[in-house]
Amino acid sequence: MIDFNRLSSALDDNSALARRARLAALTLVAKRGPYPVTVRIDDKIKVSDGARPDAAFTLIASEESWARFAQAVPPVGYQSLVGMQRMGTLRIEGDILAWGRNLIFLEQLFAAVRPDAPTETIAPAGGPAIEPVVGRYLRMDFNGKPHRIYFEEAGQGIPLVCLHTAGADGRQYRALLNDAQITGRFRVIAFDLPWHGKSSPPPGFEREAYRLTTELYVDTVMAFCRALGLDRPVVMGCSIGGRAVLHLALKHGGYFRAAIGLQSATHADAGADTRLRDLGVLFRPDVHGQEAAAGSVACLISPTSPNSEKWETLWHYMQGGPGVFMGDLHYYFTDGDLRNGLLDGLDTKKCPLHLLTGEYDLSATPALTAELARLVKATSFQVMEGLGHFPMSENPAQFRRYLLPVLERIT
Repeated sequence: MIDFNRLSSALDDNSALARRARLAALTLVAKRGPYPVTVRIDDKIKVSDGARPDAAFTLIASEESWARFAQAVPPVGYQSLVGMQRMGTLRIEGDILAWGRNLIFLEQLFAAVRPDAPTETIAPAGGPAIEPVVGRYLRMDFNGKPHRIYFEEAGQGIPLVCLHTAGADGRQYRALLNDAQITGRFRVIAFDLPWHGKSSPPPGFEREAYRLTTELYVDTVMAFCRALGLDRPVVMGCSIGGRAVLHLALKHGGYFRAAIGLQSATHADAGADTRLRDLGVLFRPDVHGQEAAAGSVACLISPTSPNSEKWETLWHYMQGGPGVFMGDLHYYFTDGDLRNGLLDGLDTKKCPLHLLTGEYDLSATPALTAELARLVKATSFQVMEGLGHFPMSENPAQFRRYLLPVLERIT
C-alpha cells in the first residue's frame, strides 16, 4: 500500500526540490480509491487526511495502481505519474494547466513514496583527459537558405550516422562516441538538426513557426550525408529518428548500408489523456515549455536506468529551443505517420533494417515495433530489457549489450 506521508520528508537534503516547492506553492489532493489526502506544497510538504476544497487538482487512481507506482521497480506503465495518465490508470480532475506547469517537480516529489533507492556510485573522471570526440560545424546551403550544422564524430571505418530524438540533440550519443569497441570499426557521427542543440535556425527563423515534416527531415539527413561525402553509411535513429530511418530506407534504401531503428513504429501512441497536448503546454507564455517537455518525457524512461544518466537525458530537454519539441512532434504524430501503405515499398533486402525497442517505452511500444517488424519483414527485432525510450542516453551500458550484436551483423 502507498504511504503518502512519505511526501512530508521529500524536501529533506534536496535544495533543488525545496526551491521548486516554494515556487509551486499549491495544494493538491491524491485519492487512493475512496480515500483522499490533501498535499500542501510550500516551504514544507504537509499531508493531511481528507480533500480540501481549494485544491488545484486531484490525482485519482485505484489502490492497486498506487501500490504499483510505489514499488521500488514499478511495472511498465507505472514508472511515473504522467505514464499512468497516458495509460489511463491515473485521472486528473481540476486545473489541468496547473498540473502541466508542475510535471517534472511532481514526478520528483511523488517518487518519495517509493523505498529509498540504493546510493548510486558515480565513477570518478580520474586524471584530466581529452575525449576522442571532435566537434565541427558544416556550412551548407539547404532549402534555399544558408545553414550551419553542428556535428560530433569519433572513430574510423563504416560511417554510422546517428539521429537524435525530438526536441533534443546529438549529445544523446555521447557514450557511443566514446566507445572504443564501436569507434574502432565505425566512424560515429551525431549531428544536431537545424533549430536543435548547437545548430542554429536558419536566417529569418524569427518569422517562422518551426514544424518538422517528413520531406524536410529526409532531405536534411541526405544533404548532410552527401555534404560529408559519406560512402554507404549506416543510419541509426531514435524516436523521431527511429521513424526517419524508415522514410530514409523507403526513399534512399540503395544509399544506406543498413538502418537501425531505436523505438521505431509506424505511429506513436498518444496515450489515453491528450489534454496536455491540447493545451499546448510545450509552447505557451504561462508555462516553462522546456521543463514541461522534460516532464512529459520522463515517463518514457526505465525506472532501472541510472539516475545520473536519466537526469542528463532530461537536462537536454530542458535546454531545447522554444517551440522546437512541439514542432518535431508534428512529424512524430501527424506528418510522419506510416499507416498509409507506403511501408509496402520498404525493401529490407536492399537496406537491412534492425529494430531495437525498450520495454518501458509507452510511446513507440514493443507491441507497435513488433507489428512494424512483421509488416516490413525486419532483418532483426529485439525488445531491450530495462530500457525505455532513450536507450543510448538513459542507460548506455545496458544499450550496448543489444547494439553490439547488431553492429557485428552489419560489418
